[in-house]
Amino acid sequence: MAPQRRGAPKAPEGSAAAERRRASSAREDVAPRTGLGKLLKAAALGACAALATLLLWSSSGSDDGVTEVLAPRGEVLPGRFIEVPCSEDYDSQRRFEGCTPRKCGRGVTDAKVTREEAERIRSIAEKGLSLGGSHGGASILDLHSGALSVGKHFVNLYRYFGDKIHTVFSEEDLRLYRDVRRKVQLTIAEAFGVSPSSLYLTKPTFFSRINSTGARTAHDEYWHAHVDKVTYGSFDYTSLLYLSDYLEDFGGGRFVFMDDGANRTVEPRTGGHPGRVSFFTSGSENLHRVEKVLWGTRYAITIAFTCDPDHGIEDPALP
Repeated sequence: MAPQRRGAPKAPEGSAAAERRRASSAREDVAPRTGLGKLLKAAALGACAALATLLLWSSSGSDDGVTEVLAPRGEVLPGRFIEVPCSEDYDSQRRFEGCTPRKCGRGVTDAKVTREEAERIRSIAEKGLSLGGSHGGASILDLHSGALSVGKHFVNLYRYFGDKIHTVFSEEDLRLYRDVRRKVQLTIAEAFGVSPSSLYLTKPTFFSRINSTGARTAHDEYWHAHVDKVTYGSFDYTSLLYLSDYLEDFGGGRFVFMDDGANRTVEPRTGGHPGRVSFFTSGSENLHRVEKVLWGTRYAITIAFTCDPDHGIEDPALP
């Protein structure tokens, strides 16, 4: 019979060998639990990150301190007007009776520009901006002056493209542009109790295309708070026509009025209903900014009016 192999003699309790065996056994027991803990922790962190991303994408811009939504994205507004006290900005300039604001405020309507008109107007912006575009997140197209963002600069698209511009824009495009401009003009005149004929289109009136690309020049930094009458001088009434769906085409990018103690926002419509018009008097009573666009692309057109005929501009025309 083969001799039996004897195991190593058992170390007495309290000996160094016994302590080593207990430590080894403890490590073998803890290791699986530690690995599982790391996996659970990683899973929890991943879930939190996913939730944070979802909230960021769907957020309505709470990081801008918005305390009130003047025009919610899901509400259909035939017309909403909020009067605010006029600033002193108009006192330092020549007054035009029956036009220079004495009644100041801000309004929103979904009843003036149809979805079809907004979609067709957006196609004009898309065609023009396809010829250039800023290297940063904000590009503009001004059909009046011909200014077009290209890289870090602007070009005059009428001179730059010459006769080829007729293959981009049609006379029908410009007729639609004029029709929509008139609708906005009548809306402002009615809300503020002025004669439409006393309102003159003024510059800059332009399309904007904004995405989440980082700014490359100061022209890309659209998010700074400002007053239109201070920035542009000639503005008395400002309007913004939204051409994209909020939270479907883009996130962030809301228009925010910055009032004392509160920020109030106008949200574009959602659900396939572009065409919301926001309008307001251009003085310091309506200090405002645009939130940074977080994702997607935001299309809009800014249409501005002055009471001073010397600062008026004509509707755009092809050369």
